[in-house]
Amino acid sequence: MIKKRVSIHTLGCRLNHAESALLADQLREAGYEVVPWGESADIGVVHTCTVTREADAKSRQMIRKFLRQNPGASVAALGCYAQRSADALRRIEGVRLILGNADKMDLARHLSNLENVAGGEPVTFRSTPKREVFRLPWTNSGDPVDRRADLKVQDGCDAMCAFCVIPFARGRSRSRSAGDAAAEAASLARRGARELVLTGVNLGEYYDGEMDLSGLLDLLARRVPEARLRISSIEPTTVTRALIERMADPNHPLVPFLHVPLQSGSDRMLAAMKRGHSATLFLELLRAASEKLPFAGFGTDIMAGFPGETDEDFEETLAVLEASPVDYAHVFPYSERNGTAASRMAVEPVPPDTVARRVDILLNFSRKRRRQFMERMAGAECCVLFETLESGHWVGYAENYLRVAVPDSGRSLRNRFGLVRVQCPGESWAQGMLLEVTETWNKPILSACTAPEGITRSNA
Repeated sequence: MIKKRVSIHTLGCRLNHAESALLADQLREAGYEVVPWGESADIGVVHTCTVTREADAKSRQMIRKFLRQNPGASVAALGCYAQRSADALRRIEGVRLILGNADKMDLARHLSNLENVAGGEPVTFRSTPKREVFRLPWTNSGDPVDRRADLKVQDGCDAMCAFCVIPFARGRSRSRSAGDAAAEAASLARRGARELVLTGVNLGEYYDGEMDLSGLLDLLARRVPEARLRISSIEPTTVTRALIERMADPNHPLVPFLHVPLQSGSDRMLAAMKRGHSATLFLELLRAASEKLPFAGFGTDIMAGFPGETDEDFEETLAVLEASPVDYAHVFPYSERNGTAASRMAVEPVPPDTVARRVDILLNFSRKRRRQFMERMAGAECCVLFETLESGHWVGYAENYLRVAVPDSGRSLRNRFGLVRVQCPGESWAQGMLLEVTETWNKPILSACTAPEGITRSNA
């Protein structure tokens, strides 16, 4: 029997990518041949995103592109855009299956059932996610893992920020069974994963009974001591002292890195966005973390052009960023989403050319801080997990998320830890010198080193 070929394309957040990896394993176990996106396939699985209008459009574009390149094939559309905009997907000829977020993790069964359904309207399932501790259909029989692996531990959000459509697409906050997460983590480690990145919509809201995020990290540290642990984006109101203490502990595998969304440095805008915190809270949090973790990496998200944002509001944002210890910023122009509180605001939108100008200023700030991050690390020794070979260099990430490259010497460093001395900044990475290839992560190296004279964290 010839296996059906399935290709998966994932748009959007790290959480989508974590789920797609599970779905690929699930499909292989069910007898499908999973092939890279772009190769010919019988079924295209498009894991959609709806965080912006551009994400909606890109989801539709990828579906149509697959169908043009694979005449006679069919498409299964999954995820947030499928949850929110099934009617638009039904109008695309070739879409046979539409699965919302509560149904998509049962993809293999739905595809199997589809074989008994005649053509016509796409089969659609868009259940409301249940607010309860959940488990995921992971498998022990997946392919080897040769890079950082995402571990989904939380879904949904209770914050209801004024601009955000994700609570409408993914539902309210809920957490994964700690035992189930630890079991999958152990499986990923056996398959070769050397770093696990914990992911969720609002990661700091994790609770399984009495166990919070710090407790889960401790459980993972016991179950998979050979792997580094990293947390993805986390809200400033949910960063605890316990998390910082674990990052500072040389015997705990949680690496010293925080990506904390700010969105705006104007308290007026933060209140309009319903963010639930002030700019001062953000600054005090990162400054305190920086004192405890002088070589940590800090990132943030910033939005330009939220309805009603004045020049004064934007200047306040720049002032907060300059006063903060952030090392880079992800920058987004505001995108109106139907159904959100922001879409109903009776204020004039910010002109598009003003938004574009503010985005450029913020991107320039981020580029400046990335270079300063590399300069600050020059002379330091860090533990890099190498992932890719690019332009004659092995490239990977240090524990503080500094991107580091060393010259290729002819032996593969893929998915290997290396002790590296950072030498100088470059365009895409910090250039380093490989001192030693190690079998395990070595956290004390970075935490114990001192900056070269004259190099300090900017304005922290």
